[in-house]
Amino acid sequence: MGVAAPPAGVPGGTPGVYSNRNYLVLRQLLEKVTGPGLHPLEPLSPGQAPYWGHGGTVLEASGRPKPHAIDAAPAAFHRLAANGRPGTWHRIGRTQCPSTPVRGADGRSSHAADTPVAYPRCRRHRHAVRVHVEEAGVLGRGAWLVAGAVVVTCMMLLGPSTPAGAPFARTVPVDAAKDVVPNRIMTWNLCNPCDESNVDRAAEIAAYAPQVVGLQEACVRDVERIRDHLAHLHGLDYHVEYGPVLRSWSRCGGAPWRPGGYGQALLSAAPMTDVVAEEYPDGGSEDRGYIAVTTEVAGQTVRVFNTHLAQRRQESVRARQTAVLAPRVARYGRAVVLGDFNAVPDSPELSPMWALAEDTDGGCRPPAAGACEPTTDWQSKFDYVFLRGLSALRHEVRPSAYSDHHLLHTDVTAH
Repeated sequence: MGVAAPPAGVPGGTPGVYSNRNYLVLRQLLEKVTGPGLHPLEPLSPGQAPYWGHGGTVLEASGRPKPHAIDAAPAAFHRLAANGRPGTWHRIGRTQCPSTPVRGADGRSSHAADTPVAYPRCRRHRHAVRVHVEEAGVLGRGAWLVAGAVVVTCMMLLGPSTPAGAPFARTVPVDAAKDVVPNRIMTWNLCNPCDESNVDRAAEIAAYAPQVVGLQEACVRDVERIRDHLAHLHGLDYHVEYGPVLRSWSRCGGAPWRPGGYGQALLSAAPMTDVVAEEYPDGGSEDRGYIAVTTEVAGQTVRVFNTHLAQRRQESVRARQTAVLAPRVARYGRAVVLGDFNAVPDSPELSPMWALAEDTDGGCRPPAAGACEPTTDWQSKFDYVFLRGLSALRHEVRPSAYSDHHLLHTDVTAH
């Protein structure tokens, strides 16, 4: 641990070296409060590699992150934590040296570019360059004030957010897929608000590597991070489309005047076109809707719908919602309708769906609903992958420690 490292200079001396683990912990707290995504940004100092920073704290109308003036605050804090006061250091080869010339025994100053050996501290800081996340220039009182102001300002402006994900990825299972599995479709309700890591969520998806993933109760910024983690940690690249139907500061953070988008999202390894996001006229106790796209599955052009129906004990509302959804599905000879329907299979409000399509759970169809495999922690089947013009080859439901809904995935083929 850096905090146990021996002193490398006079206490309080500037320039100097120290362990900034506390700063890293504080930065993680800042990210958890503000919710900025992690993306490669500009180098901390000239010649250094890019560092991982935020990706925008304010959302456009589409729900995507965009730059904002407040974004500079986390970046400035990270830069201070890793480098110290601006101008305290500059680079010579693979060393870091003070910008103020060090005077030799004869009292004359030396110029770093000509005589780097005149800087005895350069050799001392050789490791600071290689592991700059562990060591940095000493911060002065002004930097402390800036760091504190950053935290307070971001908390006031941005409010709570769902987790950005742990800073370190968990180990990828040995048998995890190295690429997406063709024709595999997954649906998963992420559980929101739940205090879960997007790194863990991405790892759950990557373990099965579906070609198409439908997510419900999803914040736009969470989905952005999940997609980034899938790409950077697991080598799985996805296109993404959003169907946010609600802007909720309590669920998805964002600025109080511009809350984060909340609703459904679709990830697909193949491109998606003809995107439609529709909100149901009556959402019940909370706005609900669906997103639909056209993509390729099993070598065929398929219309994919992802929906989340009204909450439990709102049967009449769900009936009105399926009355909207079913005619949209009926327009297509090949379609996939997945999502959280908040209803068990023999519920009357699901009758329009059973009239159009088959669920991928082969033994699950009214009136034999008792044979259906549960998809929730309370042992009910609420999650479905309905197929129209396609057939299921394999169906699997796996509980997840990161949601109250299980992961449901199926491998399909064309008729």
